[in-house]
Amino acid sequence: MPELTPRRQRLVLAICCMSLLIVSLDNTVLNAALPSMRRELGADVAGMQWTIDAYTLVLASLLMLAGSTADRIGRRKVFMAGLVLFTLGSALCSLAPNLPSLVAFRMVQAVGGSMLNPVAMSIITNTFTEPRARARAIGVWGGVVGISMAAGPLVGGVLTDTVGWRSIFWINLPVGLLALLLTFRYVPESRAPRPRRADPVGQLLVMALLGCLTYAIIEAPAAGWTSPLILGLASAAALALAALLVYEPRRAEPLIDLRFFRSAPFSGATVVAVCAFAALGGFLFLNTLYLQDVRGLTALHAGLYMLPMAALTLVCAPLSGRLVGSRGPRLPLLVAGVTMTASGVLFAAFEAETSTPLLFTGYVLFGLGFGMVNAPITDTAVSGMPRARAGVAAAVASTSRQIGQTLGVAVIGAVLAAGVAPGAHTDGFVAASRPAWWVVAGCGLLVLLVGAATSGPWARATAARTARRLEEPEPEVAALR
Repeated sequence: MPELTPRRQRLVLAICCMSLLIVSLDNTVLNAALPSMRRELGADVAGMQWTIDAYTLVLASLLMLAGSTADRIGRRKVFMAGLVLFTLGSALCSLAPNLPSLVAFRMVQAVGGSMLNPVAMSIITNTFTEPRARARAIGVWGGVVGISMAAGPLVGGVLTDTVGWRSIFWINLPVGLLALLLTFRYVPESRAPRPRRADPVGQLLVMALLGCLTYAIIEAPAAGWTSPLILGLASAAALALAALLVYEPRRAEPLIDLRFFRSAPFSGATVVAVCAFAALGGFLFLNTLYLQDVRGLTALHAGLYMLPMAALTLVCAPLSGRLVGSRGPRLPLLVAGVTMTASGVLFAAFEAETSTPLLFTGYVLFGLGFGMVNAPITDTAVSGMPRARAGVAAAVASTSRQIGQTLGVAVIGAVLAAGVAPGAHTDGFVAASRPAWWVVAGCGLLVLLVGAATSGPWARATAARTARRLEEPEPEVAALR
């Protein structure tokens, strides 16, 4: 990629952030519309979970393939294809006549979205070659993730109450088309110096692992945890994971280079992303159902109730990016872990839903923590890797986010479905949600512990050693070529 002027660099960053905005917003904007969609389309709890998880599951399954493909055939080319597919999928979602169609069209959206986030991060990494400028750009990127994720419930609430739930997909159309035109005009093409070959077996194993695991968790409350279907799916997921661990190290050019995980910051960023986004998925799912179904609020009023969370994320996301650029990821990760854990404990142990002051305190704490966590995830996952591996490293980080949100909605929805009947009153819902809130608190605690353990000087040393090793294949792999 040729060196660009500072103005052109900022423009490329803005275009990449536009794509990130619509992809990330669609992760959360649908939560506010779940009760309205359930009434119109006749969905149960599992159906509501699938409208969210069909999107995040496909994203998680294809992000690594998209990142490596873009490194091989051209990042701008793949990025533009992703914008076309995502915009088309959004238009189809707004026209869906029933729940199965909506789930299918959400999957089309996700195929396009998988070509955007990791590819955009790779474009950013190769556009900003100076380390400090790259850290600032990644901080902006992480801030947009937090802002879009937090703004989703409010935006979704406004659109659902004023126009209808289908309108939440319309906002993607002008943004997607504008980003497509600007990309064609201003984003230069780039490729990895040594692009890797495709790994279809590894891709199929990833899809089997995530698909079987998610389906088993979501459908277990209805089918029974010990039913042959659920046990069979769980066994298939375990076999797919084992096969990945055996097969991928033997590939000269694997879909997932397991050597990445020798870097403590990279491994820590992966775990933190899964935990933080699992907490977010569960937090939004529980609060949406509580505020609208139990308290009887409209979608708009429910979104306004969650405004403290969105506001704190808006403030803290760019602050976190600046802190990462100037002082490193440790402080934002510690703040994020403490506040997200405290928020979960307020709901789990003190029934914050039943007290408006405690409810808002929980929202403030979670918004603060989630705003702080995104920039360090992205920075630690990408900054220590060779530039030629930026696409794959960014894809793993993005995949971790989607896996986390997928599992968060699946697990917490399953816990809730097992403990509360449809139409339960406030006391029944609050009691049934206690175990789910402890899961959210546990995710926050893991963010704290893993962030503290993998952000010190020794961890950065492992990242440097890993980057050097990634420049050359391992001896046993070289023999397979």
